[in-house]
Amino acid sequence: MQEFDVIGVGLGPSNLSLAALLEPLPDIRARFYEAQETFRWHCGIMVPGAQLQVSYLKDLVTLVDPSNPLSFLNYLAQEGRLYRFLIAHADRCSRQEFERYYQWAADRLKSIRWGRAVERVELRGDRLEVICSDARPVAARNVVLGSGRTPFMPPYAERLRGDTVLHSSELVDRAPETGGRNVMVIGAGQSGAEVVHHLLSADDRALPASLTWVSSRVGFLPMDDSPFTNEWFHPAYVDHFHGLTAQRRRLLLDRQRLASDGVTESLLQDIYRRLYELDVIKAAGFRHRLLAGHRLIDLTRDGGRLVAALCDDDTGMIESASVDTVICCTGYRAEFPSYLEPLRGRLPDTDGTLQVRHDYSLVWDGPGHLGLYVQNAAEDTHGIADPNLSLSSWRSARIINAVHGRTVYQIENEQATIAWRRGDCPPPAVQAPAPQAPEVQAL
Repeated sequence: MQEFDVIGVGLGPSNLSLAALLEPLPDIRARFYEAQETFRWHCGIMVPGAQLQVSYLKDLVTLVDPSNPLSFLNYLAQEGRLYRFLIAHADRCSRQEFERYYQWAADRLKSIRWGRAVERVELRGDRLEVICSDARPVAARNVVLGSGRTPFMPPYAERLRGDTVLHSSELVDRAPETGGRNVMVIGAGQSGAEVVHHLLSADDRALPASLTWVSSRVGFLPMDDSPFTNEWFHPAYVDHFHGLTAQRRRLLLDRQRLASDGVTESLLQDIYRRLYELDVIKAAGFRHRLLAGHRLIDLTRDGGRLVAALCDDDTGMIESASVDTVICCTGYRAEFPSYLEPLRGRLPDTDGTLQVRHDYSLVWDGPGHLGLYVQNAAEDTHGIADPNLSLSSWRSARIINAVHGRTVYQIENEQATIAWRRGDCPPPAVQAPAPQAPEVQAL
């Protein structure tokens, strides 16, 4: 049986970063399994014009290993369009181009095995065994769970899921007919805004007959991308957050939500301008209702139509709306992976969530020399940056250091502007010379 130091399950951006940072380390034997035949990233909502919400420097490797050949800048250089990219983009790039970068990097990694779904992870004696659908079992000292989060829909929408009731992650694949239809979009985060913008960007003759956009928030709110807020996406804050009580962490996550789930201001401006154009200039007969402070509390089918029950949080009143299509932009949830079921009894949980240590290893009742690690599944313990791309390379480097038992990547010396811990403050770049005593001249 083949044995590996690290086996990664699933290949999204997080485990792809881990694979890229492990590639130049021959003394760590690694293997990654992915059920899909090729790399795909949020393909169901890869609508035209979708933009990356973080800097392209927050790629697979740059913030940990800037000279790594699998950086985004090297990808551009190898493709011969580094200058064109810099001229065309000030500080962002499209998601389509970043997905192509991910695919380019994945094609250069020898440790990946495509089209192999992991069915079970089991403890056998003093090793972990990973069993795939079409391969022999392999042994591992460490398994890194990177199978991602699951699209979430409210139960009353989930039971009607299909061509007319869908999650935003299915939009491109299902391609529902929306021209001339009455469409409702639930959720006013970035994905909700991108879906609305996509619907409004259609040719005038292909527009929905009406669009209802429902936000449970007090408005259609922008993402907070200010510099001090971005310190929440700094390694020092992750360490600070992990040391807080569970109650305090829950409170902070709720207060910080707009730092990750708000909408980019430029997208909000584009939507507002398009609505103004349709209302005032084109007078196209298109109808829209933007409902802030409303929640979808039920969804039923009445013949060929859908009836949505909406609660107004300001008044408590409930109204019904009859529509043809409902698109739920209601986010993603971390679920217990089915392939980990053989180990469930060895994994203590608190309030339904797994216990994650500082180094992203899971607390479990197993041999101390074997490790289970998580990617993109520790927001409750590691903070708002966890499901974000911002710290994916740093998290991967921390896992590598833990697996190897020594510092492979130097990641503990980053300075923060905010003093999250007592005594924290960035040192001056240049030490000022000590003041000289004035010269005393003899008379």
